[in-house]
Amino acid sequence: MQYKYIFFDLDGTLTDPQEGITNCVKYALDYYGIHETDYSKLIRFIGPPLLYSFQEYYGFDKHKALEAVDKYRERFASIGIFENKVYDGIYNLLQVLTDNVHILVLATSKPRIFAERIMAKYRLRPYFKLVSGSELDGTRNNKDEVIEYAINKLECQRDKIIMVGDREHDILGAKKCHIASCGVRFGYAAEGELETAGADYIADNLSELKQILMQ
Repeated sequence: MQYKYIFFDLDGTLTDPQEGITNCVKYALDYYGIHETDYSKLIRFIGPPLLYSFQEYYGFDKHKALEAVDKYRERFASIGIFENKVYDGIYNLLQVLTDNVHILVLATSKPRIFAERIMAKYRLRPYFKLVSGSELDGTRNNKDEVIEYAINKLECQRDKIIMVGDREHDILGAKKCHIASCGVRFGYAAEGELETAGADYIADNLSELKQILMQ
């Protein structure tokens, strides 16, 4: 078994959160009088930390971005969190991996408290040894911090870990932590994003992903 520990991203990798995230970003932007009608601009928020995205895509300073994250969470905590769906074939993949004694870890930039609720709602939690995410106070906001926390918590050997995610942040976070990475094309990466980030593997679909993880 090449990779004993498989770290999964959540949004765009296990689930499709487009409806919830875009609606909540729009809600936050509306508060500032920014009435975004181009949904392609809202989709960019799927994956990266929200604090980064509000600054990068709308030019907010850090104080305003923190405030925008709070506005986002007003709607997300009660409504947006479950405007979400599990990708077809994910339950089967997770079952196969656990049956073959892989240890699964969730590594998400989403606040852990929200990730735990999503995992419970969609019956994903039993497959995972650990849920590692950010905290509402901003602790572990970056993907490498989320990954490093899980590595330390489980005392994993780095050469036995692979990070699976759909955005460059997953790949770059894995590199920073000196672990392997696999990008998935069925999420929200832009054309060439995963290649540019330097993913060790890239899977077009779940069948290819299973082959990579089971080698």
